[in-house]
Amino acid sequence: MSTIKTIVNESNPLDFINSIENEQRRNDALHLLEIFKEVTGLEPKMWGTSIIGFGSYHYKSERSRQEGDWPLTGFSPRKQNLSIYIMTGFDDFKDILSKIGKFKNSVSCLYVNKLSDIDIEQLKKLIKQSVVAMKKRYGLA
Repeated sequence: MSTIKTIVNESNPLDFINSIENEQRRNDALHLLEIFKEVTGLEPKMWGTSIIGFGSYHYKSERSRQEGDWPLTGFSPRKQNLSIYIMTGFDDFKDILSKIGKFKNSVSCLYVNKLSDIDIEQLKKLIKQSVVAMKKRYGLA
């Protein structure tokens, strides 16, 4: 079984954000950092080299023998877009998604080109509700 490479570490999220060359992406990441801190009440941690995560849970895959820790929620300011991690997936949040603005998504990632493309209040609602659901699912306080 392979070792998981994306683990929490002591790197500074603010240092990571400040190293982003693209000014728009850097400013959006700074804004996201504040949004996530406000909504979750948790401190940011670096996961691997490019994910800023908030909180954590322990998972065991049903499809393989892999298990590990992962953030409850977080984001990554990628070159192509801002990747926002909603670990519950989006099935229970169709109403929010219908109001959030311009995005793409996959199973648990919301992809946004720039924050001005979306409704920040809807994003806050999405983050908050998904964290509550994750804490309930994994029996976290």
